Amino acid sequence: MAVAGEGCWLIDAEGKRYLDGSGGAAVSCLGHSDAHVRSAMTAQIERLSFAHTGFFTSEPAEALAAKLIENAPEGIARVYPVSGGSEAVEAALKLARQYFLEVGEPQRSKIIARRQSYHGNTLGALAAGGNAWRREKYAPLLIECHHIAPCYPYRDQRPDESAEDYGLRAANELEAEIERLGPETVMAFIAEPVVGATAGALAPVPGYFKRIREICDRHGVLLILDEVMCGMGRTGTLFACEQDGIAPDLVTIAKGLGAGYVPIGAMLASQRIHDAIEGGSGAFQHGHTYHAHPLAAAAAHAVLQRLVDDGLVAGVPAKGEALVAALTDRLGSHAHVGDIRGRGLFRGIELVADRETKAPFDPDRKLHVRVKAEAMARGLICYPAGGTIDGRRGDHILLAPPFIISQTEIETLADRVTDAIDAALA
Repeated sequence: MAVAGEGCWLIDAEGKRYLDGSGGAAVSCLGHSDAHVRSAMTAQIERLSFAHTGFFTSEPAEALAAKLIENAPEGIARVYPVSGGSEAVEAALKLARQYFLEVGEPQRSKIIARRQSYHGNTLGALAAGGNAWRREKYAPLLIECHHIAPCYPYRDQRPDESAEDYGLRAANELEAEIERLGPETVMAFIAEPVVGATAGALAPVPGYFKRIREICDRHGVLLILDEVMCGMGRTGTLFACEQDGIAPDLVTIAKGLGAGYVPIGAMLASQRIHDAIEGGSGAFQHGHTYHAHPLAAAAAHAVLQRLVDDGLVAGVPAKGEALVAALTDRLGSHAHVGDIRGRGLFRGIELVADRETKAPFDPDRKLHVRVKAEAMARGLICYPAGGTIDGRRGDHILLAPPFIISQTEIETLADRVTDAIDAALA
């Protein structure tokens, strides 16, 4: 039972301290005791805690939206605040459908996504996601979505291919799928710029997303980027797609937006999509009781001030390199570490039974479960998962520490995750 938080550490009821090496699930980017965010929340709750958006907007919601748009990718002009990542993805999928109704293309309803992706646990988001084990129990309830291969160079790039050539080959699967389904029927392609929970900080190769953007534009398909986990500075820029030189039509954010202080997310849309709705039916046919909640918005605005104005995002690349250096020092030649990957303070370690063949461990061994238990025993929170390769085979560890992590804490994180891996293997 967690009872207190201090900087990068959580403290349980017995007084044991845990270094939060994964920010929970890549949430706690500011750690657990940020004075600026706490002060903003206290001030807001003294003024206004709730006003339903069917009747009012609020100053915190407008300020949050303005700050997001000020720092958003080119063309992104409107914000729809919600209460979390799954809600943001649901909103994006529904807005994409309504957009095509408004512009006179009702035949467009098909969604393409990628295998080994994760977009949330509500039914629409789960259907879009490619996480096999999360989908399995609910398969009869899920809408039809179509999935192509992820951009997974560690396993799928051929020895005779450059990274760029592999990226083009992987991206061209999207065009082949659009043509198979019929371009006039496809509504959207949704992808995480850097895949998080399901594949362990799987970053694209250079040129992959530029080709994806070209394909979507050619066929009139909306590009939805899911930055719920990888956005808000986690990879070294406020929006992860900035590093790939593209802008989406719709983008979803959450987790780091509230930094764990409040439950909040947002769906951001281009001006073109907004104008189509405004000039058509006049309203997005969607809504939740707590979307644009004033207290949540005030906290998220304070988080953005810390991330952008106080330069915490600007410091992520250097800290990410320090983390990679520490991990490589301890695990770079480890017999059972196949890949250390990711961007910024969003890093994955893929575990293998054999480095030469890249063969995974037997899934029945549940190595990732053992790693988590051994890490907790050593006072480290990390985010291991299984099914990395295909939903069943493969184990990885996701690391996503707070942006305030110190060099000493980086070294501690690397030591403890190494010890946890070795203990789990033993």
